[in-house]
Amino acid sequence: MSNSGKVWDTREAYKKQRANAWSKGQLGLFAGGSTPSEIATIQSVIPATAGNTVDFGDLHATESNHGGFGNFTRAIFGGGEPLTNNLEYVEFATKGNAADFGDMTLSRAAMGASSNNTRGLIGGGEAPGFSNVIDVVSINSLGNAVDFGDLTVARAALATGETSSPTRALFGGGITPSAQDVIDFVTIATAGNATDFGNLTVARGSGSASASSTRAVFFGGGNPDATTNVIDFVEIASTGNAVDFGDLTQTRTRTAGVGNSLRGLCGGGENEPNVYDIIDFVTIATAGNAADFGDMLTQNRLSASASNGHGGIEIGELQRPSVTYMPGSGRSLVMCGTTPTTDRIDLVFIPTSGAASDFGDAVTSTRYVSGASSATSGIYAGGGTPSIVNTIAQTKFATLGNASDFGDLTVTRTDGSTSQCGSTTRGLFINGITPSATNVIDYITFATVGNATDFGDSTDTRYAGASLSSPVRGIYAGGAAPSPGVIDYTTIASTGNATDFGDTTAVKGYAAAAASDTRGLVMGGASPSIVATIDYITIASTGNAQDFGDLSVARSGSSGTSNNTRGMAYTGRTPSITASIDFVTIATLGNGTDYGDLTLAREYPATGSDSHGGLQSS
Repeated sequence: MSNSGKVWDTREAYKKQRANAWSKGQLGLFAGGSTPSEIATIQSVIPATAGNTVDFGDLHATESNHGGFGNFTRAIFGGGEPLTNNLEYVEFATKGNAADFGDMTLSRAAMGASSNNTRGLIGGGEAPGFSNVIDVVSINSLGNAVDFGDLTVARAALATGETSSPTRALFGGGITPSAQDVIDFVTIATAGNATDFGNLTVARGSGSASASSTRAVFFGGGNPDATTNVIDFVEIASTGNAVDFGDLTQTRTRTAGVGNSLRGLCGGGENEPNVYDIIDFVTIATAGNAADFGDMLTQNRLSASASNGHGGIEIGELQRPSVTYMPGSGRSLVMCGTTPTTDRIDLVFIPTSGAASDFGDAVTSTRYVSGASSATSGIYAGGGTPSIVNTIAQTKFATLGNASDFGDLTVTRTDGSTSQCGSTTRGLFINGITPSATNVIDYITFATVGNATDFGDSTDTRYAGASLSSPVRGIYAGGAAPSPGVIDYTTIASTGNATDFGDTTAVKGYAAAAASDTRGLVMGGASPSIVATIDYITIASTGNAQDFGDLSVARSGSSGTSNNTRGMAYTGRTPSITASIDFVTIATLGNGTDYGDLTLAREYPATGSDSHGGLQSS
């Protein structure tokens, strides 16, 4: 069965942690709070690994009693005291300070918040009277919140921390000013008023929460008479009252909750006169008392929280060494490059704009590499370390981790075509510097690990061209030495010399390329100055390229991938080295749009995609 580049599965949040690098499904953030004075600090923790928090960056200003939520890539924090309607965000992949996202519909503090991978909800709060308003934002698109509906009871001090499945969000507890035991739910995709879900075992406000894809847990909290250490749980898909789960290590209220789909964490809090820095954790699937996880940077209460692995993001277990994946889902790898030289491999999910995440490491740090890909493998070859090499290495789209050795090119070379060129069976590596410019074309058979084989020759000797392919044809466009605007094509399934296709609109090298099954794009490059121009061709015919539009920023030394809908241009020099990503809709002439950023600014990487050129799974 083929899927024509459509998304089959979003269960791709498992990543590995490495020195100074981590990725989707692995991070929880505590933002701001009171120590007892209000702070702006954002601190991070890895739910899968017990330990103390570390500094991540800062909010715009000191803030407490605010709300937070996140998806795979982005965390958003809003409202709070001093009273504000401001929303701000950080990218999980990049430590740093928060940036402005937009505004809530009204200023308030002490809200509940939750999310799935596309939408974030903020409910209730104090403004200064008690509010029943639920706001919604599209997490991947900056802008103001809009009205979603109303809670069943106007209240503040709801449980903080995401309590959601991919389809349903819960709002638990609160104060009206009396303590409430009510749990509300909404269907995240459909605006409307909340519905009664059931009741907590103990009426309370200022607790916290976390969730897997099926179960939500509520930690501690307080009422006018007492503070509790109770942990409750509910099954998100089935309405009904909460059930006792166990106890916190310390009775406390005004905590914050983060987690992944396996673990729920409860951080900070107070039990007057004491303010705590402790973090507890539970295994969400197994009822029992909490255990010590580590400590926050300082004693803290009333912080906001967000996680990029909570149960509302995906279905299934995030923390596992492989993911459920179907070829053609839109995975793209950006491999190696110069920052100076790096071994970093990034993962980009083409259908959904946002930040890239760390996938693994190359065999060695290298730059000026060539790329190829099938529906299952991303391949890079050659390059400089800084010495020129003939190494071919592969990564499997389905398995997060490091690249492995595949074989060798027929000729040691660098500055070959960087963008993907391949079918379901073969990958092509075209031209380069050996150290002089060459016209050699090599091919590999993806199913058979081993050395490359001579395919034939391009029409002229050059390097730094851009390659793309449909499932049938391989295309090589532009290049340097002597900077021709020539476009060549080959039939991937056969061998032999390339044939003239036509010319690009201008002479340029170091461009990026992308393709659907019918149309190819050549994006940016240097001629010799850096340009933003996008050319297009119809792959099945021959003829000169035509103007498509412009990238959002002129760039050279970049690389490109695609699914059957979107073309992507990654990084490059603008004129400074950048981490930015542009995308275009291949079927529609027009300019590029900002997609997000790679984990690392670089130029001259190789790229591959599991769905380029309309590539189908076998």
